[in-house]
Amino acid sequence: MALPTKAIILSAGQGKRLSPLTDTRPKCLVELSGRSVLHWQLRHLRAAGITEAVVVTGFAAETVEAEIAGLDLPGLTVRTLFNPFFGLTDNLATCWLARGEMVGDFLLLNGDTLFEPAIAERLIAAPSAAIIVTIDRKPGYDADDMKVLTDGDALRAIGKTIEAYDAESIGFLRFNAEGAALFTRVIDQIMRTPEGLKRWYLSVINQIAQDHDVVRVQSIQGLDWAEMDFPEDLPRNRELAALWTAERVEA
Repeated sequence: MALPTKAIILSAGQGKRLSPLTDTRPKCLVELSGRSVLHWQLRHLRAAGITEAVVVTGFAAETVEAEIAGLDLPGLTVRTLFNPFFGLTDNLATCWLARGEMVGDFLLLNGDTLFEPAIAERLIAAPSAAIIVTIDRKPGYDADDMKVLTDGDALRAIGKTIEAYDAESIGFLRFNAEGAALFTRVIDQIMRTPEGLKRWYLSVINQIAQDHDVVRVQSIQGLDWAEMDFPEDLPRNRELAALWTAERVEA
């Protein structure tokens, strides 16, 4: 079984809900314990065995490029891909622009997902499937959670407004060659419709799950992760980053 060594990070958005922190920089560059969100992502991907990362930029792209140029991450090659339409579209269009990179086995993650290396390791080591969505479970879910309905290890539905659900997506997926080809084919079809510019890429995963029994889930319960969406997320995210910093110092 081929293991993915490539990751694509969707970092084109500004993150206006985090203003004023994101007035001049995208939220992937918000600093947590001395490192940006993007820096933490790349460090932890490298720790899990990823050797190539493609960061899709948009808002203030030059600041992301400067951040990457200043990083010292031996063994990890990082490239950028610019989305000039970031202000007019949702992230499905960002995936469409990056479809040429979506070949073979790869990981796909949101630019605001913080995760410990063990999460990437668990996803990489999961049994091969066309598409794998990482999930977590908790006692209750709010309106902004990306909810998931599972049936064993199969994903049956995903979306913020689905009525039946038992888990949430953390914004971190794995594709094999079959899944990549299916994903990009459906994306291309949807981008030819009037609503394509305003759809999320996870709505494509939901559509694929309805039409094909090929989407699986990988639980990361018990492992640390967080999202960077609102100002109230910052204390938890800073605490998590401080913990990771302390762990490295002790090691």
